[in-house]
Amino acid sequence: MSGEPIKPRGGDAVPAQAGGAVPQAGTSTADDIAAFVAKARALSPHAPGAKGRLIFALDATMSRQPTWDMACALQADMFRETAALGSLDIRLVYYRGLNECRATGWISDSTRLAALMSKIDCRGGDTQIGKVLTEARREAIASGVRAVVFVGDAMEENVDELCARAGELGMLKVPVFVFQEGHDAVAEQAFREIARLTGGAWCRFDPGAAAQLRELLRAAAAYAAGGRAALLRLATSASGAAKLISQMK
Repeated sequence: MSGEPIKPRGGDAVPAQAGGAVPQAGTSTADDIAAFVAKARALSPHAPGAKGRLIFALDATMSRQPTWDMACALQADMFRETAALGSLDIRLVYYRGLNECRATGWISDSTRLAALMSKIDCRGGDTQIGKVLTEARREAIASGVRAVVFVGDAMEENVDELCARAGELGMLKVPVFVFQEGHDAVAEQAFREIARLTGGAWCRFDPGAAAQLRELLRAAAAYAAGGRAALLRLATSASGAAKLISQMK
């Protein structure tokens, strides 16, 4: 990425071609860490009346096009699930190609999110999960985030660095729900640890299994909009919610 990163604000999605680039993560100093810890202790991400805000992160590298298309079709279920619980805003974060990781603004309408996702194509490249976690941390501090959903099938990064960033999200009480497609053992080990450190959950779904992914996305959205109580209620009738709540601290 070149030039100054563009960070979209407000509810408007940015065009796919000019999507807001996620800033590169820098090295934290001792003062930075102390300030972060103080901020984490002061934050209350589930304050009464707070909007349900969910970061929806997707691997958009070349092999992921079928799953991207499936997620585009299923994202409306997240909004429908939360209609009775309160408002839900979703911020789409995706990575693809050579060092490209982008984020939209906050979106509260499934039609607009689907329109945006339909304009984005998958491109070959390495995973950039670290940037996703860093963006989630930044946004959690800036405007509040209740949960992060990550959908992917691979991990090609330093797992210790990912765990450090996941631990920071755990301090902010922002759970990461990691939904893994397929059976990559290296990815599974990292994904499980990210979920554990953030107080979230890891679940596998079969390649192309839309029904399985739908249940998991519904459950994550219920948590984002209504917290643990909403997820517990959904768990009495939905297997996806039951899988998540059984792992959460």
